[in-house]
Amino acid sequence: MARKYATAVTIGCRLNQADTALIFDKLKNMGYEIVKPNAGHPLSIIVINTCSVTASASQKSRQAARSIKKKNPEAIVVVTGCGADIETDFWNEEQAVDLVIPNSSKTKIEKYLGKLENRIKSTNTTDESDSFIENAIGYYPFKSRANIKIQEGCDCFCTYCIVPYGRGKPRSRNWNDTIREFKELINRGHKEIVLTGVNIATYNDNGKNILALIKELANIEGDFRIRLSSTEPQFNTHELIDVIASSPKICRFLHLPLQHGTNEILKRMGRKYTTQDFAEFVLKAEKQIPDICIGTDVIVGFPGETEELFNNCADFIKQMPLSYLHVFRYSKREGTPAADYPDQVPHNISLKRHKKLSEIGKELSDKLISKQLNKSVKVLFEKHTSNNELVGWSDNYIKVRVRVNDAMADKWFNNFTKVKITKIIGQREAEGIII
Repeated sequence: MARKYATAVTIGCRLNQADTALIFDKLKNMGYEIVKPNAGHPLSIIVINTCSVTASASQKSRQAARSIKKKNPEAIVVVTGCGADIETDFWNEEQAVDLVIPNSSKTKIEKYLGKLENRIKSTNTTDESDSFIENAIGYYPFKSRANIKIQEGCDCFCTYCIVPYGRGKPRSRNWNDTIREFKELINRGHKEIVLTGVNIATYNDNGKNILALIKELANIEGDFRIRLSSTEPQFNTHELIDVIASSPKICRFLHLPLQHGTNEILKRMGRKYTTQDFAEFVLKAEKQIPDICIGTDVIVGFPGETEELFNNCADFIKQMPLSYLHVFRYSKREGTPAADYPDQVPHNISLKRHKKLSEIGKELSDKLISKQLNKSVKVLFEKHTSNNELVGWSDNYIKVRVRVNDAMADKWFNNFTKVKITKIIGQREAEGIII
């Protein structure tokens, strides 16, 4: 029997990566061999897992579909992800696409492939029950870390954000199904599992919340660690800090999207907290968890952001014990309230503000690593480079490079190893020696 090859192009967040891994598992069980897009095999199925958070992400998704179909004209091109829901009309008319699957049903790909026989390009059928079961195990053939999807959807409707329109209402994954996949990922040899979702802090399956889930997972036997992906601020749950501090299996890491450092802009964004709430939470985390890495997202150039408000935002960020910044220029998304705000910030001004905050972010990153110099950290090595380097991450999210003898590299690869940090070489990146 001839081999059938499948691949995917994943654009966007960790949740999309987790979804792609679940799709891979379904395709693998259907008899497809999973390969990289550029592996040179005759592809039968190509999945484009789209992102529509920004206009550039939407454009990237479109370019990917057209480019890969041109190179593989006989392959079935499947489009899913946020773009499938937000830009349905476009994808239904796109000649490079054979099948459009709603975002909420993307991991049920095996059911939708059969519809091609009836020349049905897309369907409006969606699955938005309050809890969901995947009945799959994320397949990561090219990665040592694994993401596990525990939550889906959002109903915050921040004024700049298109995600609720593409991901639907909040839903949590069935407790037992989550535990099952987590254990299987450990059995497959993954040493770091990242809990991911649109907002994992809202996880709740029949009264069992995110705190209970993390505790349950940390108590599973095995040599592994748990990392929380981006966590939308839920500052009424300070117990999350206690849970992270309670177990060495839980990474000393939090990514809390601030989005802006002034209450005026936070209110215009529709965010449900104040800078005071953010500061209280972050300062408690820093105090309770030594050397924790706390990162954040910040949007510059949001409508109504005056020079004074931007400077106040920058001053607030400088005062916080943050370890890095992801800085974004505001991207207008049609269909969101902020797109119609009259006081849009000129492009050249938002560029300058982006540069200034990015410089502050580098200073914060250097400060994090400088505190780690000559300290021992536990690193999970995930890559062996051609110039005799092992590259991995500490639990507090520092990228660490170590020079090794090739003959010894296998001993440490995909294993937790104690490393002494010796030198800063980049943003959240350091050199070290194995001890």
